[in-house]
Amino acid sequence: MSDVSPVFEETAEALRRVAFRPDLAVREIPSPSGVAPHSIAFAGDVRPDSHGDSPYGTGRFLLLYDPEEPETWGGPWRVVAFAQAPLEIEIGTDPLLAEVAWSWLTDALASHHAHHHSASGTATKTVSRGFGSLAAQGDGSQIELRASWTPDPPSARHIEAWAELVCMLAGLPPGSEGIAILSPGLRPPRSS
Repeated sequence: MSDVSPVFEETAEALRRVAFRPDLAVREIPSPSGVAPHSIAFAGDVRPDSHGDSPYGTGRFLLLYDPEEPETWGGPWRVVAFAQAPLEIEIGTDPLLAEVAWSWLTDALASHHAHHHSASGTATKTVSRGFGSLAAQGDGSQIELRASWTPDPPSARHIEAWAELVCMLAGLPPGSEGIAILSPGLRPPRSS
């Protein structure tokens, strides 16, 4: 590990030490190769079942470090984040859903004082209907948010904001630890 940057390793260790709310199971996962000289990745699942799967929501968090400072990043660091959750059909067809999902990300970053710049991303809502052998699954919907930003500076606050976003999409706002997911807009997918 002699090629690991000390500044990156210090930041990675700070991310590994974050204590997440009990509703969100977070684990370190292998980072994709070739994206940056240094990276660390985490996966998070909202209230996973005994197999580790979550019917409520999931996400990924990736911190990249490139001392060459890619021009599009605007610095040596970049966060890449992903979060998704199932929805009720009525919510999935709401024309403002994508804007609301993006605002939850920006609000989470602001509330955690996770200073950043050069944010970009997409919010995708889908509605689906099963046919043939999948007809019993009925209609379904989900929201998916993919985002990236340059942390200024990188800190544990960024992964804490991501964790808040994943829980919000799953219907668990801050302070709702241990409370049943009662939101009428969110539901686990039906099993086949």
